[in-house]
Amino acid sequence: MTKEMYVQVDDCKLFAKIIGESYTKPTIVMEAGYGDDSKTWDSVIDELSMLSKVLVYDRAGVGKSEANSKPRTSFQMVRELNELIKKAKIKPPYILVGHSFGGVNARIYATEYPLEVCGLLLIDSTPEEYRERFLPTMTKAFQKAYNNQFVHECNYDEFNESLHYVKATKRKLDVPLMVLSAGKKAHYSYKSQKLWNDMQRECVDLSSNGEFMIVENSAHYIHHEEPQVVINALKKLMDHW
Repeated sequence: MTKEMYVQVDDCKLFAKIIGESYTKPTIVMEAGYGDDSKTWDSVIDELSMLSKVLVYDRAGVGKSEANSKPRTSFQMVRELNELIKKAKIKPPYILVGHSFGGVNARIYATEYPLEVCGLLLIDSTPEEYRERFLPTMTKAFQKAYNNQFVHECNYDEFNESLHYVKATKRKLDVPLMVLSAGKKAHYSYKSQKLWNDMQRECVDLSSNGEFMIVENSAHYIHHEEPQVVINALKKLMDHW
């Protein structure tokens, strides 16, 4: 089963798609990276929909979704996702999947709505201390390109606020957690790659039941380059249910 819809959230309509059907397993909710729309999950969505029902959507101002006048902070995005889920009548519990910046949103969702979340998969997620600890290890050209990218969704200040918020609200989550780290990042030195993997490994401490894996031959988009790794991780999380 595939169902596409536009859901009114605040002053805009958000595009969402539900694939698969399950009345016994948790719904898998996918949070894309910064500026990415729901098509980023095309490489894994068919197989995931064999495990359970899957929700993909476009955040406000991205893909097929309309822009929203509210600030583009993670807290606001998470509130909008929760409203979308409720209006689409998708009952909890949910397994959240977050790639890159989407991992920040997934973490905040799990913190804000802990009773609705039963699992969390972070795919090369943005660490809350990215700017303080990691970015300074990169070249000036990389730092400039990184800082100049904030034109598609949230701006530089809103992104920074989101990282501060996820750090301030950080607490132990009582759900199974899997963290995938890209082991072959583009433009990373040996030192930067090691630091990246270390910071990803630290995310495992978010849960008392966490698991960490370095995907050695993949760059940032693990679900594109090593889709089976992502599918297997979801299978493991689903086995806890």
